[in-house]
Amino acid sequence: MIHPTAIVAPQARLAADVTVGAYTIIGPGVEIGAGTWIGPHVVIEGRTRIGRRNRIHAFASIGGPPQDKKYAGEDTAVEIGDDNTIREYVTINRGTAYDAGVTRVGDDNWIMAYVHFAHDCQIGSHTVFANACELAGHVRVGDWAVLGATTLVHQFVRIGAHSFTGMGTYLDRDLPPYVRAAGNMARPYGINSVGLRRRGFAEETIVALKRAYRTLYRSGLGLAEARRELEAQARAHPEVRALAEFLDASVRGIIRE
Repeated sequence: MIHPTAIVAPQARLAADVTVGAYTIIGPGVEIGAGTWIGPHVVIEGRTRIGRRNRIHAFASIGGPPQDKKYAGEDTAVEIGDDNTIREYVTINRGTAYDAGVTRVGDDNWIMAYVHFAHDCQIGSHTVFANACELAGHVRVGDWAVLGATTLVHQFVRIGAHSFTGMGTYLDRDLPPYVRAAGNMARPYGINSVGLRRRGFAEETIVALKRAYRTLYRSGLGLAEARRELEAQARAHPEVRALAEFLDASVRGIIRE
């Protein structure tokens, strides 16, 4: 299952059925789970753990040192879950000692060509990153988020679950759960109702989330007042609580109209 031109360090731990393509290089600290397919010309290095049934395409680079001038060779890592598709030229750098020390990617993510995850990014599950999305260091992305092609994300930004960005979006602040954003600088454009319907959200829940969006962005309330109103709405519709909790945890502030 390993092409004769591939270079796999003897210390690397690969499940018996892992496929490794031509000219791929796998370093000594790498662990790869069952059923994973790795195409040609891939480089996987550092202390990198990759789960089961992943598909990693040509010229991807995973586990390389962080692009951080403070990095001094600390023992940091990359962890990737199961069932991810990682397309051509994707780069995923390992973490730094100044954060979690690990860059994480969850399960069942669709990561298209030329995407970059910088050091210490924390990616959930079931996300989509269209071509050439670029995430700076320390970015956090919730489950089911969809980022349009060439979306750029500033360091330390948080992206909520079920959110959506249009092509060419620049996020310099946090994007709340369920919200659609587009533009440079990013502005909110309502709830990601299409995505929510595809995932089986009830229509009454979507209506409640639209009301919550209006509370946050159209009511004229300050953030503290809007936060209290969202908590009140969450008593009837618990999904709204994710918006309120996201506001509590935001450090950079959320995108505004």
